[in-house]
Amino acid sequence: MSVSRWTLIPMLTAALALAGPTEPAPTTDPGSRAGGAVLTGRVTDAGTGAPIAQAQVSVDGWAGAFTGADGRYRIAIDGLRLGTEVTVTVRRIGFEPMSRTLALTDAVHTVDFALTAAALRLEELAVAGQAASMGRPQTREARGDIAFAPTTFGQAQALPGRYNPDFHTESYALIEENEFRMARSAPLSTFSIDVDRASYSNVRRFVRDGVRPPIDAVRIEELVNYFPYGDPGPIDAHPLRITTEVAPAPWQPLHHLVRIGLKARDIDLESAPKNNLVFLLDVSGSMNSPDKLPLLKTAVRMLVEELRPQDRVAIVVYAGAAGLVLPSTPGSEKGVILDALESLEAGGSTAGGAGIDLAYAVASEHFLEEGNNRVILATDGDFNIGASSDAEMIRLIEEKRRGGTFLTVLGFGTGNLKDSKMEQIADHGNGSYAYIDGALEARKVLVGEMGGTLVTVAQDVKIQVEFNPGRVAAYRLIGYENRLLANEDFDDDTKDAGEIGAGHSVTALYEIVPVGVESPVEVRDQGQLRYQQVPDTGPRADTDELLFVKLRYQEPGGSESRLLTHPVRRVVERPSEDFRFAAAVAAWGMLLRDSEHCAGFGLGDVLRLAEGARGEDPNGYRAEFLQLVAHARSLELLAGS
Repeated sequence: MSVSRWTLIPMLTAALALAGPTEPAPTTDPGSRAGGAVLTGRVTDAGTGAPIAQAQVSVDGWAGAFTGADGRYRIAIDGLRLGTEVTVTVRRIGFEPMSRTLALTDAVHTVDFALTAAALRLEELAVAGQAASMGRPQTREARGDIAFAPTTFGQAQALPGRYNPDFHTESYALIEENEFRMARSAPLSTFSIDVDRASYSNVRRFVRDGVRPPIDAVRIEELVNYFPYGDPGPIDAHPLRITTEVAPAPWQPLHHLVRIGLKARDIDLESAPKNNLVFLLDVSGSMNSPDKLPLLKTAVRMLVEELRPQDRVAIVVYAGAAGLVLPSTPGSEKGVILDALESLEAGGSTAGGAGIDLAYAVASEHFLEEGNNRVILATDGDFNIGASSDAEMIRLIEEKRRGGTFLTVLGFGTGNLKDSKMEQIADHGNGSYAYIDGALEARKVLVGEMGGTLVTVAQDVKIQVEFNPGRVAAYRLIGYENRLLANEDFDDDTKDAGEIGAGHSVTALYEIVPVGVESPVEVRDQGQLRYQQVPDTGPRADTDELLFVKLRYQEPGGSESRLLTHPVRRVVERPSEDFRFAAAVAAWGMLLRDSEHCAGFGLGDVLRLAEGARGEDPNGYRAEFLQLVAHARSLELLAGS
C-alpha cells in the first residue's frame, strides 16, 4: 500500500481550532441561508483504538479544526440551511485520509472516524522531508533545493524526486533591510502603504514544509499586515483614520517602537458598487498540479458564490493562446459561470501577454462608470508575454489603471512561483497580491476580505513621518523596503502609491532611539556639510512631540490628494494587545531574515510575546501564528532559537 501524501506533511505541534470566517458557506440553495450546525466527534486509530491528536478535520474545505489530545474535535458552521449535504474529511500524518458525506439534518451532529495506518515508501521521501522528520534544520546552502506542492488545505507535501534546477525556479526580489537614520540629518521618512499579505501565506507554506523560507521571500510589513487589528474606523468624511501608539521595543527596551495604524471605512457589500470582473486564469502546463489549477477553481468558486445579480463575470484563459471561455455574465447565472470554470484543464505553453490584452478588452467592453472594474489574474507566475516585453506589459497595466480598470493578482503553487513579477504587476495595477496556499486562505481573501480585495476606498496612499531631532536621535522603518519614496514624492499627486480597500487595516512600525540613550546599535551619520546648518540636537522647548505623521490619499478615480495629519507624543509602558502582537510578528520576520536588529531575541521570546497578546482572536489567525512559530522552533529552523 502506498503512503498517503499526508504522510509527508509536517503537522503543527499542538491542537488548533480554525474557525471559518463569519460569512456563510454556500448551500445548495444560495438564496436560503440561515441557522447553522455544529459537528463534533472523535478520531481514533482503527488498529489500537487510541485517540489521534492533531488530526485535521475539514468540512468541504470551508471550515476546520484540529483534534485535541483526546482525539476530539468541534466545528461550528454558521449560515448553513438544515438538510445541506457536506463532506467531512480527516487527515493525519501516518494515516490514510477518510471522508464521509452526510446531510446536516440536526443542529448538532456527532461524526467519529477510525483511521487506518498508512505504509511508508521511502522512495517517495524528498531530502527536505527527511531532514524535517529527523528534526534537523537544512543548511542555508540547501534551502530551496526541493520543490514542494501545498495541498488545497494549506499543508504541503514534498514532490517525489530530488531537486530539478529546470523545475525549481521560484524568484524573489532582493530586499536590503532598512538601517537606522539620524533624525537631525534625515528627519523625513516617506513610503507607500502596502496591503499585500502574500508573503505571510508563502512563508507559512515553507515552514509547514519544514524548510526555512528564502530571506527575500520574507517581507515583514506583509507578515504584520496579515492580521486584523482593532483600530477604530473613520468618524468623518475621510475614508481613513490614523491611530498611533509608542512603547518600549521588546527586543531592545532602551529603544521605542512606534506603531502607526490605518483603518479604512467598512462598507455594506450589498450596497457596494456593481462589479465588472474578468478572471484571467492561467491554464498552461505549469498549472497541472493539485495545488494550482484545482485549488484555483476552488478559490474562484468561493468568490462566484458571493456575487450579486447586478455583478458581472467573464473568464479569459491563456496557455498556448488566449481565449474567452465565458463572456461577461450576470452574477445571477451562477450555474453557467461555475460550469465554465469546471471545464478548464491545464496544458500547453504560456502566453500571458495575449491573455492580459484580451482580459482588458473584455473589461473595457462592459466598463461601469460608477462601478468596480477589475481584472483578477490567477497564476503561478510562470508566464511569458510573447513578443512583448515586461516593460510593455507594465505600461499597459498602468494605462488601464488610469482608465479605471484595476488589477488583482492571486498566486498559486510552488516550484516556479514568480513572486517578484506578481507583486510588481499588482502594484502597477492598483491592486493587491495574495498567495493562496489552501482553501482556507482562499476563503479568507475572497470571501472574508472581499470588500478589501475588490472595492478600493482610497488610492495613491502615501505616508510621510517627520521626526523631532530634539526627542529622537535615530529611527528605522521596519519593512516596506520596496515601498520607499523620495521625500518630494509625497506632495506629487502624479506619483503612484498604494491602494486601500474597504475595511482594510494597515500597520507600519518604526524603531526609534530616544535622545540621550546610550544605544548599543551603531548609527551611521553623514559627514559635516559645508553649506548646510546642522539642526540643534538638544531638547526642544517648544514641543513634546516625538514625530508628526502626514498621510495623503486620493479618492478612487480622483487626481488631487487630500491630507491627514497626526502628532505623536506619549510613550506608554503597558501597550495594547494589538501593539504587542504586531511587535511579535515583526520580530518573527526579523529572525527569519537574520536581522542584526533582533539579536538576542529568539523564537521563545516571540511565542511569549504573542501568547500574551492573542486577545479574542475570533478567526483563529493569531492562534495559528503561535502554532507556526512553535513548529519552526521544534524543527530548529532558526539557529539559536
